[in-house]
Amino acid sequence: MEIVLPGTNGPFPTFLYVLIPLLPFLGFLLNGLLNKKLSATVAGLIGSAAVLGSFVISLVLFLNFKYQYTVELFDWITVGSLQIPFSYQIDQLSLVMLLLVTGVGFLIHVYSIGYMAHDENVGKFFSFLNLFIFSMLVLVLGSNFVILFIGWEGVGLCSYLLIGFWNTNTSYNNAAKKAFIINRIGDLGFLLGIFLIYLTFNSVQYGEVFQKASLSQFGPYTVGICTAITLLLFVGAMGKSAQLPLYTWLPDAMAGPTPVSALIHAATMVTAGIYMVLRANVLFTLAPQTLEVIGIVGLATAFFAATIGLAQNDIKKVLAYSTVSQLGYMFLALGVLGYSSALFHVLTHAFFKALMFLGAGSVIHAMSDEQDLRRMGGLRKALPVTFFTFLIGCLAISGIPPFSGFFSKDEILSHVYEHSKVMWAVGLFTSFLTAFYMFRLLFLAFFGEFRGTEKQRQHLHESPATMTLPLVILAILAAVGGFMGAPMLLGKHYLADYLAPLFTYSRRINPAAFALEPDHGTELMLIGLSVAAGVLGTVLAYVLYVARAERPVADDAHRSAPENLVYHKYYIDELYNTLFVKPTMALSRGLYKFVENGVINPLTNGFGRAVQGGGFLLRYVQTGAVETYLILMVIGIVLILGLNYGRL
Repeated sequence: MEIVLPGTNGPFPTFLYVLIPLLPFLGFLLNGLLNKKLSATVAGLIGSAAVLGSFVISLVLFLNFKYQYTVELFDWITVGSLQIPFSYQIDQLSLVMLLLVTGVGFLIHVYSIGYMAHDENVGKFFSFLNLFIFSMLVLVLGSNFVILFIGWEGVGLCSYLLIGFWNTNTSYNNAAKKAFIINRIGDLGFLLGIFLIYLTFNSVQYGEVFQKASLSQFGPYTVGICTAITLLLFVGAMGKSAQLPLYTWLPDAMAGPTPVSALIHAATMVTAGIYMVLRANVLFTLAPQTLEVIGIVGLATAFFAATIGLAQNDIKKVLAYSTVSQLGYMFLALGVLGYSSALFHVLTHAFFKALMFLGAGSVIHAMSDEQDLRRMGGLRKALPVTFFTFLIGCLAISGIPPFSGFFSKDEILSHVYEHSKVMWAVGLFTSFLTAFYMFRLLFLAFFGEFRGTEKQRQHLHESPATMTLPLVILAILAAVGGFMGAPMLLGKHYLADYLAPLFTYSRRINPAAFALEPDHGTELMLIGLSVAAGVLGTVLAYVLYVARAERPVADDAHRSAPENLVYHKYYIDELYNTLFVKPTMALSRGLYKFVENGVINPLTNGFGRAVQGGGFLLRYVQTGAVETYLILMVIGIVLILGLNYGRL
């Protein structure tokens, strides 16, 4: 059956589009229901094959894409004037995200076959991974805000399940609950934004909302209402994509297995906020005040998280704060209308961050679950593939040409330079910090003398092929992926040209901002300074941790006040605990003690005792003697007659 669409004709049968999210969902069902009956290898193959099938279909759609269209599957919600079909939006943005989610997701699934081989619940693990992919695919495929919200909540649920996967550990369960609760704060804002969208435009369909918004762009009412809508939507993005002040769940998400960290930080959950802003770019372009807020929050998050990353000693925590910082870069790009640049960095970041998380997992696997950088060292000899691929990831994130991060980060900084020289300077300094702490991690883990135990030394070995092959593929992508968006000085910007139709309305609304581009001389200067920042950070890390062989001090060692502040992550968790957690718990205990136990329980128990007592007394009436019943009947008749006589 061919798709019949309003104004267009879809090129493929309906079932092909349905299969994209359906295959991972079937993998979730199979592995979930047969968890105890499937071997680890079979469970891994089922989970990986499901995602691979979705990737192949997505690739077919991508290669044959010619125009945007909507695939209407069925009528879903019809209440009065509210009509919400269950339909998919097929356009440049959804196709790029489909390839990213399924492609990187497949590599993480393959890696997990080796990493989780000895876990007793490996079937359940792959079941949750498949459900995660399914939820993210629903999120990016939906043609309206309600379907997007369903996928949005789905990835939040899956993050809870996967972060707390090893649920016998209380701290892991607390980390899962923390992620779930903080995301609910952001999701409330997102949901209110969707309500306001419907009240304003009488629709939640992307096409209708964006068209109506762009046609009424010159009215002050539209600008004001779009500002309110976009601020609420951005609250949701702050939670899901870990921006200040709702970022604290992401470092704690390291409690989950390392493939989960890679999936959350690279291909799925944290990119949802950027995707949502890109999808609603018309509304955000109509709200310049919101864009200013996004730019400032993004820049503050990038710098703030980078400083914390300087002093962390847990290999996964360094990568986690790196993710928070890089997400800040993406929001910084969105704030200066660098929409295609933000998506470009989403793609390159997915390559090198998935690579580094999986590389960290390979190190942890070889070190018998050790994650402290102070107990590593000299691993490049025992783990040559892991070292080489991790090195490529570090070069990419540090912005060293010709690796992918150089192109996307330089493009973001160029946009920011045209918007604000001060913001550009802070962004450039953050780039320097990024290179320093990433190569600090590399040198502490792979250079110098081995600082672990003798038992760990004897256990050191390269990971199996199921783990190293995804590393090699991701390393290749991290090395050459940036050429899809090479600077105009070097050639055609394929990604920006491909995405251009998505921002047609936004260009009409603010053509001047989209036309801002540095001249060739300025662009060369910006490229040179960006590369210099990355090289300087790398050299400084080499001098400190290789040439001088400095090592991080013990947890209880004396530190200067600034070092102590950064090492303890500015005490943000402690601050939140004091301002929010403790008062909430105290209020809860007070309500339990004085309201529930002091008022509600006595009241309800009192009613119960009164009914019970009344029944106890009335049972004496039920004697079984006919004479007693006749006497009571006569008394009742007399009372009824007496009452009626009094009324007469």
